[in-house]
Amino acid sequence: MPAPAVPAARAENLVLITFDGVRIEEMFGGLDARIYQSTLSKKRVEEQPLYARYWAPTAQERREKLMPFFWKTLMAQHGSIAGHRDLGSEVTLTNKHRFSYPGYAELLHGVARDGEVTSNDNTFYPYPTVLQFLKQGLSLRQEQVAAFASWETFRWIVQHQEGEITVNAGYMPYAGRAPGLGELSAAQGQTLPPWNSARYDYYTFRFAMDYLQQHKPRVLYLAFDETDDWAHQGNYERLLESLNRLDTFLAELWGWMEKDAQYRGRTAFVVTTDHGRGHRNKDWTSHGADVEGAQETWIAFVVPGFRLRGEWVKTDPIAPNQIAATLARLVGLDYNAKYPDAGKPVERLWSAAPTDR
Repeated sequence: MPAPAVPAARAENLVLITFDGVRIEEMFGGLDARIYQSTLSKKRVEEQPLYARYWAPTAQERREKLMPFFWKTLMAQHGSIAGHRDLGSEVTLTNKHRFSYPGYAELLHGVARDGEVTSNDNTFYPYPTVLQFLKQGLSLRQEQVAAFASWETFRWIVQHQEGEITVNAGYMPYAGRAPGLGELSAAQGQTLPPWNSARYDYYTFRFAMDYLQQHKPRVLYLAFDETDDWAHQGNYERLLESLNRLDTFLAELWGWMEKDAQYRGRTAFVVTTDHGRGHRNKDWTSHGADVEGAQETWIAFVVPGFRLRGEWVKTDPIAPNQIAATLARLVGLDYNAKYPDAGKPVERLWSAAPTDR
């Protein structure tokens, strides 16, 4: 049976986007000169071309250089972001593991599965995700709920059994209609990154954009990976370049949706990450239960009709386990009626919203 409806639906479509392992330092402060210098051996950070491109005296200027669309357009004009701890806003994982699969399970289930999700193995777990809940609750077809991901393990993460929703992850081929998509799909295996099990984010985005235009899904999940893997490689320059590239993806996606009648003014976005990383030179590349800082994350919300803009200041703490129920409520469904142990919707979004649509 479809899940019961609740009042104050604000959207007809949902877009969930995750940037794997992006620290609060880069998200809210852009280039971290201390970390960058630690990767350069005897070279001076001030002499590097990337420093000239992204450095500025203030954190606000630096983050706007790194992610200009996100900060100058999306957050300034359309949405808000929680997690800047210096401003009294905290987003903290509830799972104790602080790495990817447990992080994604928390935000897609609304519950930390600490006793069961203990690795990044390609494993189905016997729990439907919020994507499957939305499919059932909104009576959607398989192709109307789609997940495009760079990491292959998302084939298991986003559903508890194969075929529930549309998934393209890792090096799965993609048969699109746009010119050159076949060649682009084939190129995945010829342009291998220096890590296993995840393709470059460019392929994920291009396939997702083609799918969006052809199938018009009501629920779309984009899961990008490079920011985490470049950090694990200790390559701070590539990490920054990846974040900047993700910003251009956001701008293109937003621009396309703003021109389409199904999505314009009818689509809610949630942009977040699965975990943080260490704060120090010796552990910024790492995350996990023993890494302080890996529990600190951030969540951005863009919802039609909601008034919140920019950074949250002096607010109650929130957690990624609230994302599932928040997504459901945004389209008029009650996730907690079926999963009472899941985190509750982020009430501040509605308390700051106008009473009329």
